[in-house]
Amino acid sequence: MRAVPPVPPRTGFAAQWLSWREAAGGVDAAPVVLSTEKTDGRTVSLIELSGADGVRLRAWSVSPLEGNVARVGIVHGHGYGGRDAVDLRRVPVDAAAIFPVARGLGALNADVGAPEDREAHVLGGLESPDDYVIGLCARDLWLAADALAVLAGDLPLYYVGESFGGGLGALAVPWDERFVGATLIVPTFGQYDERIAVPCLGSGEFQRARVQQHPEAREQLRPFDASTTAGFFSIPVRVEAALWDQNVPPQGQFAVANAVPDLELHVLPAGHAEYPGLAEVTAEAVQGGLAHLERVLIR
Repeated sequence: MRAVPPVPPRTGFAAQWLSWREAAGGVDAAPVVLSTEKTDGRTVSLIELSGADGVRLRAWSVSPLEGNVARVGIVHGHGYGGRDAVDLRRVPVDAAAIFPVARGLGALNADVGAPEDREAHVLGGLESPDDYVIGLCARDLWLAADALAVLAGDLPLYYVGESFGGGLGALAVPWDERFVGATLIVPTFGQYDERIAVPCLGSGEFQRARVQQHPEAREQLRPFDASTTAGFFSIPVRVEAALWDQNVPPQGQFAVANAVPDLELHVLPAGHAEYPGLAEVTAEAVQGGLAHLERVLIR
């Protein structure tokens, strides 16, 4: 797996992503707090903010445990199942955080800005790089970071994302200088030559079928290869990659890791699966991620 090569960038690859980053900088995130409650001693607010194309999306923001001053902001992505609530395991007590929910996905943004149906979501707009749903979801993360800055102040940012969210982080974070580190957990969208070469139970199966039916789709996916964008990271990145995974082919996960210049690799026995010892494996991974964040902040 450590020998799986990332896909090299084609001519104009970085310029395209930088142009999207510049365009997103002209969009006002304009976060609005809709409601607030207490969860595990944190203040959790339901908010609304703008996406990269101006569509209004909902998310959750989190303020630190009472008595703590935020010293870092966490942008926390999610898997392709969407998100029903915040998960604070990877958010230190002295961190502010935003938990964006991707356009189109539940529970907050079902069919908003993109279709919720997984096949339609992962293939939507693929013919046009500017309109591809996955690209828009990645660009929306920059606006989530903007919203967090408005709500919590100018803080160093750290990204956490799993599966779908791991792939989006690999796509988006290298182009945003506000981030000082990231943890990508079983990241998807990596190394499409490998990803679409094998059947899977995740979103990659729809992409594999599209390429089989329409070979030109392989080139359409090229700007959105997480193993290519990962080569542009200039910050420390921890990748938690699984040796076995029915949903996200491990070859793609490791290709993302293999591209990262400043890499901390944590190998999991399996991803997207229940197995004996899972709770212990997960707890170890969470603690490793928190330790990575601490090392990044004291560099």
